[in-house]
Amino acid sequence: MDETERHQTYAAFTEAVNMSPAELERWLDTDESRSVGMTREGETESVGHQSGRRIVALKRTRKADLTDDDYAHMRKVVGYIHRHSAQGGPKDDAEHSRWRYSLMNWGHDPGKG
Repeated sequence: MDETERHQTYAAFTEAVNMSPAELERWLDTDESRSVGMTREGETESVGHQSGRRIVALKRTRKADLTDDDYAHMRKVVGYIHRHSAQGGPKDDAEHSRWRYSLMNWGHDPGKG
């Protein structure tokens, strides 16, 4: 991955992920966070919840120390957030919806301004 791609990926990631590491950690500790998402066979933690933990680590890593694997995960996060956000949330009570909870596991709170 060249420097231009890294810069674009980092910028897209920091724009899409609108929760701080502390906010995301608090969220991941809730029952609501653990109540949503797809779980791979043989695992107890959802894919989104695993991603949330990795996002916390990524946000706490110095940009100069990020690896190509880190950037690949950042692209995956941005893609998920854009696809899921485009679906739009439920018309009633989006704040307490599985749609919002799933996005929050990926570091994006659609309720934030």
